[in-house]
Amino acid sequence: MAVHPTITAVTERIRQRSAATRAAYLTRIEQARANGPVRKSLSCTNLAHSFAASPADDKAVLRAARWPNIAIVSSYNDMLSAHQPLERFPALIKQAAREAGAVAQFAGGVPAMCDGVTQGQPGMELSLFSRDVIAMATAVALSHNTFDAVLCLGVCDKIVPGLLIGALHFGHLPAIFVPGGPMPSGLPNAEKAKIRQLYAEGKVGRDALLESESQSYHAPGTCTFYGTANSNQMLMEIMGLHLPGSAFVPPNTPLRDTLTQAAARRAAKITALGQDYIPVGRVVDERSIVNGIIGLLATGGSTNHTMHLVAMAHAAGIVINWDDFSDLSAVIPLLAKVYPNGKADVNQFHAAGGMGFLIGQLLDAGLVHGDTLTVAGEGLAHYRQEPFLAEGTLVWRPAPPQSGDEDIVRPAARPFSPDGGLKLLSGNLGRAVIKTSAVKPEHRVVEAPAIVFNDQDELMAAFERGELRRDFVAVVRYQGPRANGMPELHKLTPPLGVLQDEGFKVALVTDGRMSGASGKVPAAIHVTPECLAGGALAKVRTGDVIRLDGEYGVLEARVSDAEWAMRQVETVDLSGYQHGLGRELFAVLRASAAEAEQGGITFMSVPATST
Repeated sequence: MAVHPTITAVTERIRQRSAATRAAYLTRIEQARANGPVRKSLSCTNLAHSFAASPADDKAVLRAARWPNIAIVSSYNDMLSAHQPLERFPALIKQAAREAGAVAQFAGGVPAMCDGVTQGQPGMELSLFSRDVIAMATAVALSHNTFDAVLCLGVCDKIVPGLLIGALHFGHLPAIFVPGGPMPSGLPNAEKAKIRQLYAEGKVGRDALLESESQSYHAPGTCTFYGTANSNQMLMEIMGLHLPGSAFVPPNTPLRDTLTQAAARRAAKITALGQDYIPVGRVVDERSIVNGIIGLLATGGSTNHTMHLVAMAHAAGIVINWDDFSDLSAVIPLLAKVYPNGKADVNQFHAAGGMGFLIGQLLDAGLVHGDTLTVAGEGLAHYRQEPFLAEGTLVWRPAPPQSGDEDIVRPAARPFSPDGGLKLLSGNLGRAVIKTSAVKPEHRVVEAPAIVFNDQDELMAAFERGELRRDFVAVVRYQGPRANGMPELHKLTPPLGVLQDEGFKVALVTDGRMSGASGKVPAAIHVTPECLAGGALAKVRTGDVIRLDGEYGVLEARVSDAEWAMRQVETVDLSGYQHGLGRELFAVLRASAAEAEQGGITFMSVPATST
């Protein structure tokens, strides 16, 4: 099937926009490869240090530099459910590597914080920047220059993007991402959302809320709603960085363990020491980045990836922007309904056909690049398969040709929506994105007076005082990367949802984030430029009429041009964001952060990305 002309056009536009930076990147990774097996370039002292603690057999092969040496970089910790299963992975990987004629060393750990724990707390202000810290930690782990491939163990919001950014700066190395898998399904998502809303209304107490949350998040594994963590897993699959079908296999099961070992065997096979060399810098190209955007749109994935994909692409010398997301969204149908866009969780999505079915549908409809290089080999068709254990042996079989439940995942011929549910908004307030896939059509256009807040706690307090029972657009400003690290404002969803359910026209406009859990209230997020960079959102005053039009892509203050030109940017005191819970350590990252449309990147110069 020929690729849709819009996909071809957007990919070519990205290729031309990125010509110079991509060429420079590829030159660097070719130079790194030309040095040959890296251990041979180390001095005897260097080399002796690198294997001093290794078992005798591993020492012998590392000295000889004939076997591949695989780096393990992991986000393991035992507090967070998504990362706790990773504790067992290094032993499985080392055993499998030896059986495949390779050595695996635990090269380093990266931090893993949970937005679910820090949501609404000061620690959330470190969240976005933790991505770049993870990228740097990955670089530190690989800086010993003694590895031939890397296995990246990570799952959640900023961890996978950070690991990939770090790995791409060692783009001459093959890299395979090894997921942990989702926890078993708990309390149904609709019931969880109902309890949250009842709590926001004061109709149930904290004990009921805590019990509901504990029944939802209750076991090792990734949270089962389709937020940024599970969007990460989707991305690694459709971009060809996982073994096929591994994204949503549960943790601590024979199939998950076997897939983890298979990743080690595959990494050993695709190094520069063999005949099937597949470096990560070649896997991630313009086509795979476009495929990632398409997967995000087809599944109603996390709005955080309108930033993270930009940052990941940048690390490979590829320049994308929100025009690319918006233009692709116009032609990519929504094929999945997973909470918060539907009632099902990712386990139900996986059972109904999951990624194998979805990728097969996109391939057959010409809605994705099928000729990409992946860690499984040439062609995305590898990913229309799913893994099974046949008498203890790992095999891949074709994914089901039909959906197991069309309320969860549908064929391309019968989508939930003809578009991907992500739009670029623009106007005199700047550029922003809105996720419309979870917003009912009757709520996608709101024109109402603004109420200006300088942080989310001000809005929560006004709600609790009963001051918001009217039509309004909440403007929550000074929440961008430079102001306070751009925390997610997800705790605003329940009170705004209550007001919407009461019949009021409400919307949110912010230079902050709303995360992969963006819900039923229309939200113009990531407004760029941010207020601290002189963004127009800082000119808005309470009472200004704001129009948010999610159908036609409009975001504007209905203020006369003359008055708008005369208005000064209103500054606020941001000192409260600068200290406590480690925030003072991140001052240099806040100061150097790029705009949201440039991925909020805190290192390296980034080119302008507007078309």
